[in-house]
Amino acid sequence: QVRLLESGGGLAQAGGSLRLSCAASARISGYTMAWFRQAPGKGRESIGSISTSGVATYSVDSVKGRFTISRDNARNTVYLQMNSLKPEDTGVYYCAGQAGGGTYAGTYGYWGQGTQVTVSS
Repeated sequence: QVRLLESGGGLAQAGGSLRLSCAASARISGYTMAWFRQAPGKGRESIGSISTSGVATYSVDSVKGRFTISRDNARNTVYLQMNSLKPEDTGVYYCAGQAGGGTYAGTYGYWGQGTQVTVSS
């Protein structure tokens, strides 16, 4: 059983940056880790994932070049660096993990509780 805990959310101004962390309670070196977000009134959206070897892929064109997913297996932590934030980035951000996880939320069995990100214009 792996427990995930996100942190680092909060209020940012448009154009600003935030760094989210996702700390795991157990080793995640064998897990694909991912970030999702859910905007108010919308469904959960995949931001991207990072493989066990540290290769990140991004699912949403709007975050490419602005967001970076990374991992530190020694610390059992995954990060989401968000730069050039926009008001439309507002939402609850979740990390997820699963051995062999893919693009879709249904492929992940372990989830954090989420952290709120609010970007003001």
